[in-house]
Amino acid sequence: MNNATRDQTRSVLQALAAAALFGLSTPLAKLLVGTIPPLLLAGLLYAGSGIGLALLIALRALRSQPITEAPLVRRDVPWLAGAVLAGGVFGPILLMLGLTHTSASTASLMLNLEGVLTAVIAWVVFRENVDRRVFLGMVAIIAGSVLLSWQRQTPTEVPWGALAIAGACLCWAIDNNLTRQVAGGDPMQIAAIKGGVAGTINVLLALLMGYRFPSALPLLATGVLGFMGYGLSLVLFVLALRGLGTARTGAYFSTAPFLGAALSLLLFTEQPNTAFWLAGGLMAIGVWLHVSENHDHLHEHHTLEHYHQHRHDAHHQHAHDFLWNGEEPHTHPHVHEPMTHSHPHYPDMHHRHDH
Repeated sequence: MNNATRDQTRSVLQALAAAALFGLSTPLAKLLVGTIPPLLLAGLLYAGSGIGLALLIALRALRSQPITEAPLVRRDVPWLAGAVLAGGVFGPILLMLGLTHTSASTASLMLNLEGVLTAVIAWVVFRENVDRRVFLGMVAIIAGSVLLSWQRQTPTEVPWGALAIAGACLCWAIDNNLTRQVAGGDPMQIAAIKGGVAGTINVLLALLMGYRFPSALPLLATGVLGFMGYGLSLVLFVLALRGLGTARTGAYFSTAPFLGAALSLLLFTEQPNTAFWLAGGLMAIGVWLHVSENHDHLHEHHTLEHYHQHRHDAHHQHAHDFLWNGEEPHTHPHVHEPMTHSHPHYPDMHHRHDH
């Protein structure tokens, strides 16, 4: 297995691990909705992620571990601020509101919309390549989500819970596309900032509305759940963005709801009907179409200067203006010279070319 294949495999595993952590957090958050108001719960989940990751960063500094990730810079601020607002403030609030009106298993499967909306924004707004196979997968996931959102409603009833969850998915889709713009930076720093800022804003809003903190045990459980399902999940997601691009990472992340739905069936002993299984089948087909894609063609690299962690692979054949001890991966500003070649690739930070 060559270095490019290993890097792509690692990115896929990072995306799947991020999906697993987040997917399992959704039904567990459902257990807390009854004891903690949705707005406060959203804030505590993100605060837990921010505090946990800040402790890891502090521990890394105390151990004097070498930092191989590029720090965030001033030009990253607008992208990160938009991501925090969309994905860290509005997204979790809408999800918690949706969970109060929707079963945990249905909510988990509906979260597949995030991957679809992420791909649509990446394709239409940021001009990322999405081929026919990925598009057909998106159609299958949308069909399953529509079936889920209306299966338990009367003809005249508005599915407010489903609409709230769909709104959360849109917020996270915007977040994902904005986060891609800063994905070359330290993922732990990115996730800690997003969690800390979003958690602080949501908790303050909840306190101003008159809500109060829960007792120690639910508070601790919420913090741990936020650290795992939001903090570590986001770190892995940012790492996957580097190697897969936004749309493909969102597609792999679409596996999250299946894990959440399976856990919710065990936790809440729900009895899914035929529509539930049909929707799940449609979504499974969509995810399979996404993850089985193979993209290979002759493409051109233009001159590019940036700053991120890297190895000296086919795309990083450059000299150093400092004494290098040969250790990899390492981080420093570097320039890519123009080149043309052909190999399987994803629209990562080095393959954002036109087709």
